[in-house]
Amino acid sequence: MQLKKILIISLFFIWAGCGIGNEARVKKTLKKFEFRQHHLGMQVRIVLFSEDEAKAITDARQAFAEIDRLDAIFSDYRVDSELNILVRQAVDSALVVSPELFSVLTRAQEMAAWSDGAFDVTVGPLSQLWRKARRLQTLPTADELGQAKQNTGWRLMRLFPASGKVLLLRHGLQLDLGGIAKGFIAEAALNELRKAGCPHAMVEIGGEVAIGAPPPSTNGWLVHLPNDSQKPLHLLRDVTVSTSGDTEQFMELNGVRYSHILDPRTGLGLTSRVSVTVIASDGALSDALSTTLSVLGEQAIPIARKRFKGITVFFRKATG
Repeated sequence: MQLKKILIISLFFIWAGCGIGNEARVKKTLKKFEFRQHHLGMQVRIVLFSEDEAKAITDARQAFAEIDRLDAIFSDYRVDSELNILVRQAVDSALVVSPELFSVLTRAQEMAAWSDGAFDVTVGPLSQLWRKARRLQTLPTADELGQAKQNTGWRLMRLFPASGKVLLLRHGLQLDLGGIAKGFIAEAALNELRKAGCPHAMVEIGGEVAIGAPPPSTNGWLVHLPNDSQKPLHLLRDVTVSTSGDTEQFMELNGVRYSHILDPRTGLGLTSRVSVTVIASDGALSDALSTTLSVLGEQAIPIARKRFKGITVFFRKATG
């Protein structure tokens, strides 16, 4: 697949200079390249620094291939994905899954337990119901919500770390990893670039950004975080940044705006109009936590900071 260098930058990433020693002078020989492709139903952007264009294209292609590989594992849209095979086959007996899927499900169950169900990847039946509602521009009925909720519940999935197996305890369960997988995938794509000898890079997938080593002769990537009203510019390196909110995916009926982010406990789309940004060292964590805090609200942030050491959280209530 042909890769194209892109000059237009959708997010604000620049670099700030520092003192230049011998190592920095070597790094200055690296050139900046930017690539975009469509994956996971959205635009994916890779920015990297490399010795030459040929290596940059090869490395970017490898990162995009990793995104495709993981999409085939995590997608709930693809009938043949490993996730959907799990849903079909793991009810009567536990099924061995890939290390990647087991890792994401483990993190998901940890978040579900910590949040007492405010985060729940078994929310699939509700996700399907609300996708239909957005297409038809009509709210789900109480009966539809009740039926979908009967087939959700994070305690209905069991993980067995020793064997890498997963067991679903009820027929009709559907899994939706939309609140956690993109962060994992962005970090995995960045790790592919690192393995290829290209650590000075960043990968952006929607609201998920995996940030690697700083650009040459700098201390980090200067990243604009609109949810931080006090200091929107942050110098970052070797972290993941996840933002959740209803800026792009929502529907509005009878004057009420319903987010694509669902509260698994009620089955309803959020109406609180909040946007949450989480910075962490783990892509699955930052993604899942930004989703969870959108549901739990601002009062849960101090508790999250105690439970998940080293995170940074910005919470903003939408206006208008």
